[in-house]
Amino acid sequence: MNQGRAGDEIELRHGDLVVRVSHRGAAVTAATYRDVPFLVAAGGPEETMANFAMVPFGNRVEGNVMSFAGRDYTFQPNTADSLYRHGDGWLSLWQLEDSSPEHAQFCFSRGADSVSPYAYLTRQEIRLAGNALVLTLFVENRGETALPFGLGQHPFFARTPKTRLMIAADRYWNERPDHLPDMPGSVPDDFDFRSGRLLPQKWMNNAFEGWNGRAAITWPELGIQAALEADGALDRFMLYMPVTRGDFFCLEPMSHLPNGHHLPDFGGLRRLAPGEALAGTVTILMSELPVQSEVR
Repeated sequence: MNQGRAGDEIELRHGDLVVRVSHRGAAVTAATYRDVPFLVAAGGPEETMANFAMVPFGNRVEGNVMSFAGRDYTFQPNTADSLYRHGDGWLSLWQLEDSSPEHAQFCFSRGADSVSPYAYLTRQEIRLAGNALVLTLFVENRGETALPFGLGQHPFFARTPKTRLMIAADRYWNERPDHLPDMPGSVPDDFDFRSGRLLPQKWMNNAFEGWNGRAAITWPELGIQAALEADGALDRFMLYMPVTRGDFFCLEPMSHLPNGHHLPDFGGLRRLAPGEALAGTVTILMSELPVQSEVR
């Protein structure tokens, strides 16, 4: 078994794609296409992650509490943030189950404790197929009772002044001062990417619904483009664009809305009985940007 280790990392190669993966979080730490980075290390502990899995759900839980099926549950903060966020997987060491020069599969399991009431088994496979990076995430409820589960991927895409995004959604959620979703509504003009547009030069941290699971990103200065496709449970997305850094933006396919535990129908979180599972796949297909496609 060729693991391509560098410290706790594994290097995967296929054709023009090179991806490094860490045992911590089963996270991608670097990804290049034709030697050009399309994911950048900007998240997670010490900002070393270019993509991490969100499991058993993503984003924050308001008040660090939830009620489900007549029972109340509590969480404890798992980072410097006052609210528990992004689950446990991204902060934990995962076990390598299998690897080759073109793929790596990791697993992680935990029991319920004072930090989180969730007990589960999760797997993340990172695979290179042609010029595509394929991320498949799976979670199974290993607890004694049913709980609302979710999944998500949190990629940090490279951002340049001419980066353009094309993605369509039917509904947008504005943001409260505490970074939780407030109210749904129509997509504002500034955040309407249906026809493709430059990324706005403003703070953005919003959830979107009514998505067909597809998006396109072009980097004219770099001469490359990406076609993203999400399937399985991943039918919503988040867009995060900080104002303090201009070298990345996040397009996060998710199975649910942020703070779903406090939204109607649990914001898309799925009730999993003990032994039931949830899965979703994100494919990022890279290609050269044709000269005629560049926007001048």
